[in-house]
Amino acid sequence: MLITEKWKKNLKTILSLDSHPGHIAAGFAVGVFISFTPFFGIHTPLAIAAAFLLRINKLTCITGAWVNTPLTVVPALGLSYKLGRLVQGLPPQHFRIGGLEWRHLEGHATSLLIGSSLLGFAAALVAYAACYWLVVRFRRRDETLATITEEMEEVGEELE
Repeated sequence: MLITEKWKKNLKTILSLDSHPGHIAAGFAVGVFISFTPFFGIHTPLAIAAAFLLRINKLTCITGAWVNTPLTVVPALGLSYKLGRLVQGLPPQHFRIGGLEWRHLEGHATSLLIGSSLLGFAAALVAYAACYWLVVRFRRRDETLATITEEMEEVGEELE
């Protein structure tokens, strides 16, 4: 029960950030894209670097980078590999790896990078729309946040 309360508190913190909903959603979407890359172990540093370079929300970018969990990484890798081979016009093959270290993935690098880029981009689009919708919906419940969000959406940027 304590973990559930912590997750709710963290989600509430993200949804009520003092930032434009598009800025929050963009950070999350970039993080989700990064989470689909086969560069395991460096997703968080990649998300931090991307957040600084693209000037997007750092917290939501890092959060998005954690979307692809150990439970979903193997199916995502398999789908990325098959999608990458399909795009390259290569015949489908079974995807067998000995681990998630780069030395095990290196022989499949081209297919994995192409497939994970396409899959990550699609996931990022969905993540952006879902996050934007959640932020706006959450903020409508609080009169002050609702007013600020409406003004941000009209102006198209954050308010000083």
